[in-house]
Amino acid sequence: MSFQPADPEAVFTYGAPLLKFGPGAADEIGYDLSLTGARRVLVVSDPGLAATGTPQRVAEQMRQFGVDALVFDGVHVEPTDESLAHAVAFARESGPFDAFVAVGGGSSIDTAKAVNLLTTNPGELMDYVNVPVGRGARPVRPLKPLVAVPTTTGTGAESTTICVLDVLALKVKTGISHAWLRPTHAVVDPRLTMSQPAGVTASAGMDILCHALESWTARPYTSYERKTPEQRVPYCGANPVSDMWSSRAMTLLATSFRRAVAHGDDERARGDMALAATFAGLGFGNAGVHIPHANAYPVAGRVKDFHPAGYPADEPMVPHGMSVALTAPEAFRFTFDADPQRHLEAARMLDPRAEMTNDPRDLLPNILAGLMRDIGLPNGIGAVGYDGSDVADLVDGAMTQQRLLATAPKDVSAEDVAGIFERSMEIW
Repeated sequence: MSFQPADPEAVFTYGAPLLKFGPGAADEIGYDLSLTGARRVLVVSDPGLAATGTPQRVAEQMRQFGVDALVFDGVHVEPTDESLAHAVAFARESGPFDAFVAVGGGSSIDTAKAVNLLTTNPGELMDYVNVPVGRGARPVRPLKPLVAVPTTTGTGAESTTICVLDVLALKVKTGISHAWLRPTHAVVDPRLTMSQPAGVTASAGMDILCHALESWTARPYTSYERKTPEQRVPYCGANPVSDMWSSRAMTLLATSFRRAVAHGDDERARGDMALAATFAGLGFGNAGVHIPHANAYPVAGRVKDFHPAGYPADEPMVPHGMSVALTAPEAFRFTFDADPQRHLEAARMLDPRAEMTNDPRDLLPNILAGLMRDIGLPNGIGAVGYDGSDVADLVDGAMTQQRLLATAPKDVSAEDVAGIFERSMEIW
């Protein structure tokens, strides 16, 4: 490895929400909340899901347990500073609430995290956004219970300590990160993912895969200088517990991903994808992610006129999972020499039958490219509207994500990132 600290770390940390998994798990939320003493709850969701009636059904079943629920269905797909401010204002005007329930994809869960933070703590959104975009303040008061109920299989937001958002004026995607943002309960009900469109399944599934791969290939926790207790952060580098979850997620994806995209009514494939998303979230939510996610922020934040299948057509977007995937093959080609064995093990987990190439560093990128082609993802960042003239701006956006790049298994310069973007214009 390229990191040899003088006083290496010997301690890793692990955190996770309480987990309830399986068909029908969402029917028990009211009972679980009643045990916390909650009597008034805000359900946070988005308009598309609200049109199916799912958030309303979740709210209604709470009432039989003495929990009164109000539904906010104004979540913006790919949250922005404006959409989060709107949700916070609604909660402040309609509250107080004893707990929060997020029903939806990562956008709903992240919005609920921000609402929870800003209705329990002083200040405004940008006070808590990670530096250098925001001020990076830490909450000073405990947050309320948050139950996360994912209806898409991908983000892992139900397990993590981060809220992701676009800051519109700066055209940058960034986040808020603190251990207290992690949901207290994750309720994963595979039945809620059955209506997820193929395009969303493909994009969100690549997010699962990159969570697992980036966690698996992250800097080992022992490669950091020893920390004092107050310096510890949720993302501590690859460790034995995160490795267990990430590797299991990859083996599930190997047999279920293509099937879930092509046959969305396959309950077993949907269940395996939901389980993979949960496992990957439990892995990267402690080890961290690195280059593909750092690159994803400007790819999504600087979108021009791309409209992906399966997503709302009223505005252009590059969905988060797609934006992560588009530079992943080249990112993992770049990180290969930091730990060749880890990269080859990941390739074998994803495709045990893949044939070794003349250059072993090509094996994992080729497997990723083949999968992306099979599930209908765009052929590189050029296919979503970028060209060579955009590389400098994309690099600037990625390099602001030092919190993520610090988890990469080797040092990453602006020139390295530029090369990854240039080679990702076209993947196959």
